[in-house]
Amino acid sequence: MAELTTLESLLEMGFGRNRADKAVANTGNQGIEQAMDWLMEHENDPDIDEPYVPPAGNVLGGEAEGQSSADQPTAGDTDEVIAEGDDMDSDNPEASKQPMTEEEKREQVKRLEELMRMKQAERRERERAEEVEREKQRRRHGQELQQIRQKIQDDEMKKLADQRRKEKMEDKLARQRVKDKIARDREERAQKFGGGAPSSTATSPQPTPPSPSSPSGQGPPPTKREYDESRIQVRLLDGSTINTVFKAQEPLAAVRVYVQMNSSTPEGEDFTLLSPYPRHVYTEMDMEKPLKELGLVPSAVLVVTKK
Repeated sequence: MAELTTLESLLEMGFGRNRADKAVANTGNQGIEQAMDWLMEHENDPDIDEPYVPPAGNVLGGEAEGQSSADQPTAGDTDEVIAEGDDMDSDNPEASKQPMTEEEKREQVKRLEELMRMKQAERRERERAEEVEREKQRRRHGQELQQIRQKIQDDEMKKLADQRRKEKMEDKLARQRVKDKIARDREERAQKFGGGAPSSTATSPQPTPPSPSSPSGQGPPPTKREYDESRIQVRLLDGSTINTVFKAQEPLAAVRVYVQMNSSTPEGEDFTLLSPYPRHVYTEMDMEKPLKELGLVPSAVLVVTKK
């Protein structure tokens, strides 16, 4: 019984002629397994169904090297490829020439189809394993990116926290400088006035009574006195009052800090200052102005109100 050739087997399995020709030629007619492997690997080639054009001098069925060049099949004669059973024992030439029955052909095609299914299953399993590996790599890459993003976010949060701590420290130092300045001013006033607030009678010179002989409305006009201090009374939110003396050139912000330090106002609660008569609410711009410029010299009453 003669075996089907590789080309015949591929055709019986339903492969197109062009594909079968290419598979046989590109595997050197080494057998059906190699031909099927080649077809599965190249089934997505764009030119897989184009007619096979062999290179010059290429011969299918190269195992028949002992034949003369005139009898040797050419590349275009793929129908006449040498059967895989040509190398069988020459003592039984009738067996090699005996054609296969239809049942034998069906059995051989069945075996080849089973082999094809096995190879396709192996290929699917290999592709599935490759896809799993690619997914693992993608997940690893995603985790690495997430870790990098988390590290950047942590660094940003750390920088922000450091910046806030620095701002709080600077604010604390600024408050301490104001407190120290107020304490120094208080000590200077205590030394200057013997520990008491200056009275208007002690600091202001006695006006010279006009001479009886001087006619009314005559003589130089009295000079306006320049005050270098201001006595401030502050009415707090709870109705109590505090009194102190400031330099005339000190800003209104010094009064505000003094109120924060000497009242029960919670730290961080914002408030504003106003003059009741005439009514005037002091703004943030007024906080930088001297008391003298705001008309709070030589004395004034201020009221604390919530913003």
